[in-house]
Amino acid sequence: MKKIVAVAIMAFATITLTSADKGLVMVKEKGVYVINTTTLAQDVMGYEGPTPLKVYVKKNKIEKIEFLPNQETPKYWNAAKKHLAEKWNGKSVKEAKTMEVDGRTGATFSSDAVKENVKRALDYYEKNK
Repeated sequence: MKKIVAVAIMAFATITLTSADKGLVMVKEKGVYVINTTTLAQDVMGYEGPTPLKVYVKKNKIEKIEFLPNQETPKYWNAAKKHLAEKWNGKSVKEAKTMEVDGRTGATFSSDAVKENVKRALDYYEKNK
């Protein structure tokens, strides 16, 4: 009986958390849309796993990219982050979606994951703003 109750509680918690996450993919704060790729791009993998971001968009222009916690090797993640962090800043969403951004040599998996996360965030923004 205890096992059935524990399974039911875990299932309820999973459903609740998943529903809450879906509602938090994009929020609007003081005129800025913040797109969180934690659930939106949970299948986008760096070398060690998912690489979630927050993409900030105001007046159809990217303000900044925020790199969220992940399991990437810090040395490579920081190299990709340093190289890519400001590549999209100030670009219109349309311009950013068509940009050819070079990744960081030596941090290819992390760089590719960052670029895919940004792409998915901008696609989501355009469909849901």
